[in-house]
Amino acid sequence: MNSKYVQDFYPEDFAQCYGCGRLNEFGHQIKSYWDGDETVTKFTPKPYHTALPGYVYGGLLASLIDCHGTGTAALAAFKNENRDVDTLPPFRFVTASLQVDYLKPTPIGIELEIRGKVVEIKGRKVVSEISLFANGIETVRGKVIAVQVPENLIKQK
Repeated sequence: MNSKYVQDFYPEDFAQCYGCGRLNEFGHQIKSYWDGDETVTKFTPKPYHTALPGYVYGGLLASLIDCHGTGTAALAAFKNENRDVDTLPPFRFVTASLQVDYLKPTPIGIELEIRGKVVEIKGRKVVSEISLFANGIETVRGKVIAVQVPENLIKQK
């Protein structure tokens, strides 16, 4: 398996997501990849992502957990089929359930690291646990249940 960013290979119709869509110029454009048995992405909040002075808005943190969770699901599906992320047919997942626990305030102005662990793959469903770290300290933890988008809804160009 290689370490390509899975979002770089989302079909164009599914690359508009605010959190992970490479074609959404106003979005986060996160990039998820394998790091050993975990998935990882990094994101640096902008000054306007403020909740209280010096801290990141919780909705942004939830969206990072959410979109890294669906990216983790896609990576897991490719790995489960022993395929690289640039092969067809593509895998694209949407969130069926999102649970977010805020453990500590997350400081703004630093790069955040978001790591995922696949808990279960069952048919078209992938469950992952996602942790968000600021300066090596876990500040947010989430659980994402993602379901695969049916192939007939994905247009391949």
